[in-house]
Amino acid sequence: METVRLDPSDNVVTATRALQVGVDVSGVITRALIPTGHKIATTAIDQGAVIRKYAQVIGYAACDISAGDHVHTHNVDFRSTEADYAFSNDLRPVTPVPETARDSFMGYRRADGRIGTRNYIAIVTSVNCSATAARMIADHFTPDIMAAYPNVDGVVAFVHGTGCGMAGDGDGFEALQRVMWGYARHPNHAGVLMVGLGCEMNQIDWLLEAYGLKQGPTFQVMNIQSVAGLRKTVAKGIEKIEAMLTLANEATRTPCPASELMVALQCGGSDAWSGITANPALGYACDLLAAQGGTGVLAETPEIYGAEHLLTRRAVDRATGERLVGLIRWWEDYTARNKGSMDNNPSPGNKAGGLTTILEKSLGAAAKGGTSPLTGVYKYAEQVTARGFTFMDTPGYDPASVTGQIAGGCNLVCFTTGRGSAFGSKPAPTIKVATNSAMAKRMQEDMDVDAGTILTEGISLEEKGREIYQMFLAVASGVATKSEAQGLGDYEFVPWQIGAVM
Repeated sequence: METVRLDPSDNVVTATRALQVGVDVSGVITRALIPTGHKIATTAIDQGAVIRKYAQVIGYAACDISAGDHVHTHNVDFRSTEADYAFSNDLRPVTPVPETARDSFMGYRRADGRIGTRNYIAIVTSVNCSATAARMIADHFTPDIMAAYPNVDGVVAFVHGTGCGMAGDGDGFEALQRVMWGYARHPNHAGVLMVGLGCEMNQIDWLLEAYGLKQGPTFQVMNIQSVAGLRKTVAKGIEKIEAMLTLANEATRTPCPASELMVALQCGGSDAWSGITANPALGYACDLLAAQGGTGVLAETPEIYGAEHLLTRRAVDRATGERLVGLIRWWEDYTARNKGSMDNNPSPGNKAGGLTTILEKSLGAAAKGGTSPLTGVYKYAEQVTARGFTFMDTPGYDPASVTGQIAGGCNLVCFTTGRGSAFGSKPAPTIKVATNSAMAKRMQEDMDVDAGTILTEGISLEEKGREIYQMFLAVASGVATKSEAQGLGDYEFVPWQIGAVM
């Protein structure tokens, strides 16, 4: 099989291997060199006419395109979407698995009923000015020291580059506070120390008051200015963490229902195979999780642009669909104000992998959400309370997006990639799914699942989806992912910075 056609109405096919000039594919002769994963016109396409893939518009011919031509950025134009939205007319109800027959995993039951998949102690900073103190405290807890606490996965510093020089209200401030609260109360944390400077705009005391956070043995706060300097702050922080470690080490894994899993559905370093192999396989796994009563959280609003009309049709009600449309309109305005375009994405790496426009990328990215009804749409880092398939507003930038999803309560992350993203996350571990077997073999130390076998070995999407779902349960029970084994996750905490820096 040299090409893949995704729908009979498509006027392009995708090459499964590099093709030379003069090769007969789908009844036409190639007129140019076609890289792996790139598109070939199967019929003449007049200038201005639509180019279809997935039975959807992915762009418009920038010039006359002949059958057999390479179809890519050199001859395809992007236009903003003008969807005629429909709501709730493509609902495919999930058949729930009876509670008595549901799958389980070995997780951590917290005193307030939340369920964790890891057992970390977190140091969360309010401002960049306390980042060094937090790193110094965390660095004290070396592997030799941590060996005395075998039930604790580690002490992690979550530091960032903002928290001051910002407005004291509005989108940016509220998003940062939601991130801090989400990490402070995350079920994968057995203990939390919040560290500030003291004079920053993002005051810890405001967060405690706004969200009703109470200090106790496993939740402590301090400011460098109040403690009287960096050195004393580090020493006091180490003392506080040492006390928490004894308590955190008492936690043990117990059987928990799969309904308590909340998985961040993520992609990065995408290629043409993302929407054909890994993403729909992850979507199938998401449907299996939804049937168990669990939750999948799709994100990256700029990367569903042009596919959002498919999601509004799956919204459980019009209000949910309208919230999604509202996010799209906000992003159109946001990019215009900053003199950008929604088609600034795909990245150069995405384009090298065969993706031509954001419309094409989005259609593939949306497949991560499976076919279940869309039950909720959330702000960045907002707590996700609905079960089933949900959506969170985030940028397409992977670290910022995953940070929001984890703050929203995700206790696992599943990340598909075609080019090979070196990404990991804490406190929620990341499962990496390769879209193609060549990259999976080349980066076998980084990839947990090879979805490329859907093409190379004829494995069904359903079988690969079940494999991914079973990995959810295994990783949630403590099996280390490839990214965890390599130590990724300490520098991927990146709260979305919205608004002016002053």
